[in-house]
Amino acid sequence: MVRVALRRALREVKYVEAVRPRRARGLVRDVYRQVERDFGMLAPPIALHSPAPDVLAAAWLVLRESLVAGGTASRAGKEVVAAAVSAANSCPYCVEVHGMALGSLGEPDAAAAIETGDVIPDRDTRALAAWARGEGPLPADTSGATAAELTGVAVAFHYLNRMVSVFLGPSPLPPAVPPAARAKAKAVLGFLLKPGTPPPAGEALGLLPAAPGEGPDWARPVQPLSDAFARAAAVIEEAGERSLPPRVRDLVRRELKAWDGEPPGLSRAWAEAAPAELPAGERPVARFALLVAKSAYQVDAGVVDDVRPLWTDDRGLVEAASWAAFAAAAELGGRFPPHRP
Repeated sequence: MVRVALRRALREVKYVEAVRPRRARGLVRDVYRQVERDFGMLAPPIALHSPAPDVLAAAWLVLRESLVAGGTASRAGKEVVAAAVSAANSCPYCVEVHGMALGSLGEPDAAAAIETGDVIPDRDTRALAAWARGEGPLPADTSGATAAELTGVAVAFHYLNRMVSVFLGPSPLPPAVPPAARAKAKAVLGFLLKPGTPPPAGEALGLLPAAPGEGPDWARPVQPLSDAFARAAAVIEEAGERSLPPRVRDLVRRELKAWDGEPPGLSRAWAEAAPAELPAGERPVARFALLVAKSAYQVDAGVVDDVRPLWTDDRGLVEAASWAAFAAAAELGGRFPPHRP
């Protein structure tokens, strides 16, 4: 029932029409099959990318090869990072999903504390969540491969949180689920989210062509992870070139370099002021890209309506948002201090 409801939840994706599973063809079909096989369900945060098939594959690569694939980091540790980053990014949807996954792995107290902002009882888990928020180092005995995998999860969720904040609502449960049934539905969803045997690393790489460059420095200890992020970055950069003017991309990069990573605040005045240097016709899409990058939860229908006429179909909107979200995630990922075990 819950699995069917989650497939139907694709109807709740905002601003674009996600490809329904029965209509999926080609690359979209291949990604959907892998997601359901390896993640256990067709996750709406991945499926929302489906109007742009190559970007869909890129989003799946960074999620699968960081969070889902087998490696040296524990899945529970990865879920702590996913939930902590999501909480820091004010993404209640992702906090709820990965809190349920963490609870299914025997860490309900940690999941509850991350969701409410309370102190996590276990010291090691608390330290890992602090690291994910950029507030401390990893333990000295953490291996290079484990550090790379955990950083990959953090970067993946800096990206996905932004896309989810724009295109999905605040909960993974569809609004049609009545209040009396939500607790039971969450329990069933938590069971579905409980990871089984992790699939081998690298199996998703064939969805995208090899990248011309290398992956990020932090990913070097784990070759499939490095390769996944390199391929995803190349595809998303091409998507940005198609969907956003060069001056807009340059502005977003400069703003991200100067950003301290803290939420800009409730006002969106900064997103109005920064694009003032651009031609008037480029200012709305610059505002959209800046909001996605720095405070995606502030993107609303008005912001989207202002840029929608720039593209003839849903693909352009997904590509523009993806580029801005990934630019922010890559910048923040590069700020994690180098870990030398």
